[in-house]
Amino acid sequence: MFAPTGIMETMSMWERYKEHLTWHPEIGMLLDISGMNFPAGFFETWEPALVKVFRQMAELEDGAVANPDEGRMVGHYWLRTPYIAPTGEIQEQIETTIAGIRDFAAKVHSGEVAPAKGGKFSRFLLIGIGGSALGPQFLADALGNAGDPLTPHFFDNTDPDGMDRVLAEIGDGLAETLTLVISKSGGTKETRNGMLEAAAAYQRAGLDFAGHAVAVTGEGSELDRLALEGKWLARFPMWDWVGGRTSVMSAVGLLPAALQGIDIDALLEGASLCDSLTRMPNSRHNPAIRLALMWRHATGGTGTKDMVILPYRDRLLLFSRYLQQLVMESLGKEKDLSGAVVHQGIAVYGNKGATDQHAFVQQLRDGVNNFFVTFIETLRDREGSSPAVEPGVTCGDYLSGFLQGTRKALAEKGRESLTITLEAFDARSVGALIALYERAVGYYAFLAGINAYHQPGVEAGKKAAGEVLRLQGEILAHLRQQAGKSMTAEEIAAAIGASDAEESVFRILLHSAANVDHGVLMEKKKPFTASRFRSV
Repeated sequence: MFAPTGIMETMSMWERYKEHLTWHPEIGMLLDISGMNFPAGFFETWEPALVKVFRQMAELEDGAVANPDEGRMVGHYWLRTPYIAPTGEIQEQIETTIAGIRDFAAKVHSGEVAPAKGGKFSRFLLIGIGGSALGPQFLADALGNAGDPLTPHFFDNTDPDGMDRVLAEIGDGLAETLTLVISKSGGTKETRNGMLEAAAAYQRAGLDFAGHAVAVTGEGSELDRLALEGKWLARFPMWDWVGGRTSVMSAVGLLPAALQGIDIDALLEGASLCDSLTRMPNSRHNPAIRLALMWRHATGGTGTKDMVILPYRDRLLLFSRYLQQLVMESLGKEKDLSGAVVHQGIAVYGNKGATDQHAFVQQLRDGVNNFFVTFIETLRDREGSSPAVEPGVTCGDYLSGFLQGTRKALAEKGRESLTITLEAFDARSVGALIALYERAVGYYAFLAGINAYHQPGVEAGKKAAGEVLRLQGEILAHLRQQAGKSMTAEEIAAAIGASDAEESVFRILLHSAANVDHGVLMEKKKPFTASRFRSV
């Protein structure tokens, strides 16, 4: 690999590679940071700060309140190692839930838990959004196979057309479809909407929704009460000390994974082993703190560069989407812990190798240098042997060659990269990979002095959406009161006292007129914003 521009010339790239490659046999992983342009003495410079960072992480795992906005602990690490939980009660809750998931999945697979009209469940439909869908989707795509006992489907948005597509894919199989509704609060609007759409589909098919439904939610939530009163098939808990973006090792991810036939014990084992490794207060051998320090180096601690994830494995295609939430929701913060405005964050995007070479690597090599790349590779291509596509060359050899070629091409132009190598790809290694990034995000947040475990921007967006829907109700009510009378958006806004929201009024009217649900007709005019609307 050619030396990136500016890297110290005091050693060859091979010597640099040997010095900065770390091998972690506990989790079957190698981490190579030699392609990052950090200076000599970099780790020594950070040692004093890391003493505090390691202490903060230890306090987090011991049950310190890590989310002061809500007075909550942050305990996703306990999910895969329950005995480290701060109380025996929490340990018992975790262990009981995991045992319950195993038992329920076994009963579904055997047919003991079955559709009301007979047969076995052959599919599941997961309804959730954000962390309640991204983690399960990633696991399903990464670890699923053609012979799985249940085929997964997802409602992960409130898009009617998207839900229609999923229902069309399920088709007559709806009678054999188990629906999982996942919402911690039980009041998440997107999830509620998907649940209502699914329930309507079951009703149209002459099926009892409750007899096909399972809830994963907080105890006593609106959804929990609905499932209890409606006599759904099962209810599994979500706890307030597990955030959505770190919930994949809870019932949120483990239940659908177990139903699909994924080895959840291996998944948990990999995560637990990685936690143990990345708990070690040693920047030379702890891969998570090394990742976090590389992020700190690349971005200057202010998010000046994007994180590009390039996995050379089809099964990791969704990993960049999963990391978008984990990294960006955790680190994208306006203020630090002292209240100072910092506008912190790291943008994440990615594709998969070698597809990325035909998509955006051209810009990575020759365009604006505002990123650093993380290559992820797996040494074992597949189980068993591969046919040769050229003498002595397999498809997997090509894939490895493209990765190395892309690293070299980027390095020639001074573009920084690091590489994660998995010795094998299975549930254990995926669990370790998830845990590695969860810990790295936590370490980076401590280094940056921000709270990784709250999301005020998300809540602001939900509040704003609520205001739009409230405004829509007033607009439609006014149109019905003035039935037959056509009005412009400006006239309607003035009539309902919303002259400061004319653009929102106009956009609401456009959407209402484009759909038959609200009985709004539009007379298109020039200029377009002068178009008129009336109720029918």
